Amino acid sequence: MTETIIRIPSQELEELIAQKLLAAGLKEAFAAEMAEHLTYADRRGIHSHGAVRVEYYAERIAKGGLTIDPVCSFEQTGPSCGVYHGDNTVGHVVAKRGMEEAITLAKETGIGIVGIKKMGHSGALSYYVDMAARQDMVAMSFCQSDPMVVPFGGAENYFGTNPIAFAAPTNNDRPIVFDMATTVQAWGKVLDARSKNNAIPNDWAVDGLGNPTTDPYAVKGLLPIAGPKGYGLMMMVDILSGALLGLPIGKHVSSMYEDMTAKRDLGQLHIVINPAHFTEIEAFKAQLSQMIEELHQIKPRHGFEEVLYPGELSERKAIENEEKGIPIAKQVYDYLVSDAVHHDQYENANAFAEK
Repeated sequence: MTETIIRIPSQELEELIAQKLLAAGLKEAFAAEMAEHLTYADRRGIHSHGAVRVEYYAERIAKGGLTIDPVCSFEQTGPSCGVYHGDNTVGHVVAKRGMEEAITLAKETGIGIVGIKKMGHSGALSYYVDMAARQDMVAMSFCQSDPMVVPFGGAENYFGTNPIAFAAPTNNDRPIVFDMATTVQAWGKVLDARSKNNAIPNDWAVDGLGNPTTDPYAVKGLLPIAGPKGYGLMMMVDILSGALLGLPIGKHVSSMYEDMTAKRDLGQLHIVINPAHFTEIEAFKAQLSQMIEELHQIKPRHGFEEVLYPGELSERKAIENEEKGIPIAKQVYDYLVSDAVHHDQYENANAFAEK
């Protein structure tokens, strides 16, 4: 039976999330920023990185798996690059700080590359590149994650879902923004399917025998997107956001669930390019808007009503959800309005949140 979905105003959702994070022990400023990020994800339809994650974060915060009073710093290591030291605090906060530094460098020198070293899970990568695009920058972001993907040709998990995000400005207030896991689907999508008691497509994941499965509870390994091509991309992401920062890689990346008291030492890399250092900025933005219009004019094939640009569906969902309210699973809402901080749901679980 499919879980009941309810809609609530974005401001209410943001406030409920912030209150729960405060109850878990997070400081007010960090709770507010984290809640804003998670609501952004739900607003754009990225429910795998929205409110469904709050109980996990609350459990980790309450058990000391994130630094509550961090000593963070930005170390500029070259004219256009640097490292933001996150002290294993909330990933959403320090990844945002790192993007702010990268944007500053790009405005000054034409490019800004900032690695965020030692942080917690940082949520939807589109949030960070969107920040840059709204300041007329082109941006990419890469982030490693714990091993839950069967490499092409293999029968054991090694890499994480290792996402990539991209954004670029247009000549209106809607930049091109998209992000993607280097798997056919992100683990958070499987988690979202579990929360709604929905089946998953049979090309997302495999069971313990390596066979395709539609049961989100039977998942033991995710699959790379486009076979060897996705496999190569996830290796690239691990190198850029792990090895490049002197952090653990591949199967050595810390578990999301195994020990909720332990810091995770995760890494992320932002690359920001200032188009004004390469071309005339308004002409660049107009050209991207032209690209969008030309894509819209392409005749759709059978079964499709129109051709959308990458990320446009999320943009449309954001507009709709802001008007109608953000849809979330009722069981998630019930948790948010309850007095419970968490239910010891994730401690000692494997990469797929199973005990």
